[in-house]
Amino acid sequence: MIHRSRRIPPILFIQSLFLLIVACVPQTPTPERMLKSEIRQLKSASTGRDYDIYIRLPDKYVPGNGKKYPVVYVLDGQWDFQLLDSLYGGLLYDGFIPEMIIVGITYSGQNPDYSALRSMDYTPVQDILIRGSGDAPKFLAFLKDELLPDIESNYPVDPSRRVLVGGSFGGTFTLYAMFSQPRLFSGYVADSPIVTYGNRFAFQQEAEYASKHKDLPVRLFLGAGELEPNAGAVQEFMQILRGRGYASLELETRVVAGESHASNKPESYNRGLRFIFQSK
Repeated sequence: MIHRSRRIPPILFIQSLFLLIVACVPQTPTPERMLKSEIRQLKSASTGRDYDIYIRLPDKYVPGNGKKYPVVYVLDGQWDFQLLDSLYGGLLYDGFIPEMIIVGITYSGQNPDYSALRSMDYTPVQDILIRGSGDAPKFLAFLKDELLPDIESNYPVDPSRRVLVGGSFGGTFTLYAMFSQPRLFSGYVADSPIVTYGNRFAFQQEAEYASKHKDLPVRLFLGAGELEPNAGAVQEFMQILRGRGYASLELETRVVAGESHASNKPESYNRGLRFIFQSK
C-alpha cells in the first residue's frame, strides 16, 4: 500500500561499518524546499520492512508532456538523497548530466535504526558479528519486483537509463547487484564498498561471474578515499576489474586524495554521475 506525506523524520547520523568506525555528517532531507519533491511509502513483501522513498523531480518537469527521464536510485537516502540533490543542480547547470529523477531509499518510522537496517539489507551474506545480516538478495528482489515497477508506473522514467548509487555498505550492495543482475541498471556508482566483508565476498562473486561471463554490459564508477582503511582492498578490486577485459564494461576508478571513508563521497558521487552520463 502506498501513502504520501510531506514529513521526513529526524535523521540519525551514526553510520556503522564492518570493521570500520566512521562518523558521518547528519543530513536531514527537506523536500519542502525542493518544489518538485515528494515522499512515497512502501511495505516490502520481499524484506518485510517499511521504506520511505524520496523522489526529486526535474525543476522543469511538467506532468503529461511525454518526456522520459533517466532515474538515479540512491541508497542510504536518509544521508545521501540531499547530497545528490545538492550535486545535481551544479552538474546540470554546467551540462555534465541531463535532467533526471532522483529516488532516495530509506526506512520508515519515527526513529528507525538506520545502522542496523542497512546492515541487514545491504550485506550479501551473513556475518556473525552483524545481527540479521545477509538480506541483500531480498533487498535486490524488493528493488526489482516492487520499487522499480512502482516508480516506473507513476513517473516518466526511461527504464533503459537506470542508475544505482551507493556508498560504504551501500557500495557493497551496488557491486552485489551489478554482478547478480547487471542489466537491471545501466550504470552503477559504488563508493568505498566494503569489499572485504563476508570473507571477501565481493572478490568471490566477481571471480565466479568471470568464470561464466566474458561480458559485463554496464558503466561502473568505483571510488574510495585515499586515507580510509578500506582503500587498499578497493584498489585491489579495481585492478582485478581492469585486468578482466570484460567486453562492454565501461569502467572509471578514482582514489580521492587526502580524503577518508565518508569525506570522499561528495567528489566520488560528483565524478561518478558525470562518468555515467557522459556522451549519453
